[in-house]
Amino acid sequence: MAITRQVITSLQRDGTDALGTRTVAMKIVDESIVSGSLLTVESNHFCILKSRGAVLNVYETGQYALQTPDKPLVGSVVQGFFGGSSPWVYEVIYINRSKLLVRNEGVATSAEMAEMSYVVDYYIHIDSKEEALDLITHMPFAGSVIDTKEIADYAGPAIEQAINQIIQITKMENVNERISDVREAVKAHLTDFLKVYGIMLNDLKVLIMPRDERMRELISLQAIGLTPIEAVRYYLALRMADKGLVSAPNAAAGVRSRSAASRQASTRWATKWAPQDEPLLRGRAAGAGRDQPVLRLRL
Repeated sequence: MAITRQVITSLQRDGTDALGTRTVAMKIVDESIVSGSLLTVESNHFCILKSRGAVLNVYETGQYALQTPDKPLVGSVVQGFFGGSSPWVYEVIYINRSKLLVRNEGVATSAEMAEMSYVVDYYIHIDSKEEALDLITHMPFAGSVIDTKEIADYAGPAIEQAINQIIQITKMENVNERISDVREAVKAHLTDFLKVYGIMLNDLKVLIMPRDERMRELISLQAIGLTPIEAVRYYLALRMADKGLVSAPNAAAGVRSRSAASRQASTRWATKWAPQDEPLLRGRAAGAGRDQPVLRLRL
């Protein structure tokens, strides 16, 4: 155990905040923390001092001289008695009071069992010292920090359940009409769920869309006023245009067009595969002239 007192702060050497915009809580475990060490708490933080699992104190913004049960002058003697290890290991936990953005993504199924992707963005914050204690009580540290990704992992099942309650009984074409109901359901479930961890829910946004890229493009085409058949035709034309096919405008307009090469290929196919010695129904090959071979169809 060090006898020298030290300054404990969440600011780094370059002046930036170690918690940043992604970290909800950060734990500092240091055997050199002794009684009398100077603890600095920034304006957007809470700080909790723990020792051997017990909470000793919760601090708001300011500077504090830590008052701990150990005695610095006899600490080195006690440390030697325990084989070099300190019996007084203190944990300083900084809690971020700023509003932090959390994102959850997942897949739900509509009434037709079509896969729908959803994205939920929401802001959270820790409002009071009691809520800071709830956070460290109900959400254990897997490392030295608790970040927004870990919050998203905890909240994911609650969000998925709230969305599926509405989406699974709604047809895909009517999902956007019920987006307000989905938002209110997610907000209610998520507020109750996060409250256990001392986390306040602020603004929330829900976006639901078909998971299949082609379906998203078809719905977008209908959104500009096209009928379902026209949307399919324009989608086909766009794909043909991507491939550099000159007949893409005809596909968009619904005009049937066949090139000379296509007609010749059809004629060659009919001449090659039509049998000559069986009862046949004769008809002219599509696009062939009167002096061209005819297509023979089996009855």
